Amino acid sequence: MEKGIIVLIAYVGYLALVSLVTFCLFLKDKKMAQKGGGPVRIKEKTLLGATVFGGAIGAFIGRLVAHHKTDKKYFSFTIYVSLLLEAVCLAVLIILAFNLK
Repeated sequence: MEKGIIVLIAYVGYLALVSLVTFCLFLKDKKMAQKGGGPVRIKEKTLLGATVFGGAIGAFIGRLVAHHKTDKKYFSFTIYVSLLLEAVCLAVLIILAFNLK
């Protein structure tokens, strides 16, 4: 198998794993918020960090499913920019892996 395809598969696997973790973080934080949460809530920095480092798809779906952090503009901005960057990286890897021009 070519190096480019291996890198592409690894990137897609990484995005899937981090997105799953991010999705679970959004759901867990929403449940804690509904119970009053207290000091054990997941920090916004953690949610945004997970989003930026590959979990944009999970964050997007987590917001839709849990209706969590939907009123915060910076969450929307961060998620959309991260989705765009992940899509661009994926497109570049596909082009390189399959020698498309």
